[in-house]
Amino acid sequence: MSKPLHNNICESQLFERLYRKHAKNLHDFLYYKFGEHLNPQDQVQEAYIKLWQNCGKIKPEKAKSYLFTTANNLMLNVIAHKKVVLKYTKQPQKHATNETPEFILQEKEYQIKLQKAIGNLTEAQRVAFLMNRVEGKRFKEIAALLDISVKGVEKRIYGALKKLREEIDGI
Repeated sequence: MSKPLHNNICESQLFERLYRKHAKNLHDFLYYKFGEHLNPQDQVQEAYIKLWQNCGKIKPEKAKSYLFTTANNLMLNVIAHKKVVLKYTKQPQKHATNETPEFILQEKEYQIKLQKAIGNLTEAQRVAFLMNRVEGKRFKEIAALLDISVKGVEKRIYGALKKLREEIDGI
């Protein structure tokens, strides 16, 4: 048998009255206890959502206690989560590689040479080359985008490769 309508939190008018009566005090309680950085307003909303989800189980005279307890527990959950995140970020991350410092330096120097060499290509060669090698587009796609023939794309890319080989040994 259901509760009488005037004594049921599931009735929207009673629920709205509870919200208007306790929301500000609940927010202030959470704000003073935990501070603004944990978004007390979000936890107030979550507490009211939980109250609404359990409206048939909670008596109106217990609603205030339920709200404050629920909101407090929600804030404690947020704090516990932040502690876990903080603990994880404090752990040193392993960045070990098998690469020697000499190899890393050579790689950086090579990248600088490559960027300079790509910069020395003609615009037409550079565009076609980068579309093919960086974006992974096929010759036919590049031809359609640049409104040129496939042979024209091939010529530009092969010309770019030839220039790059001349400027950088080892390609």
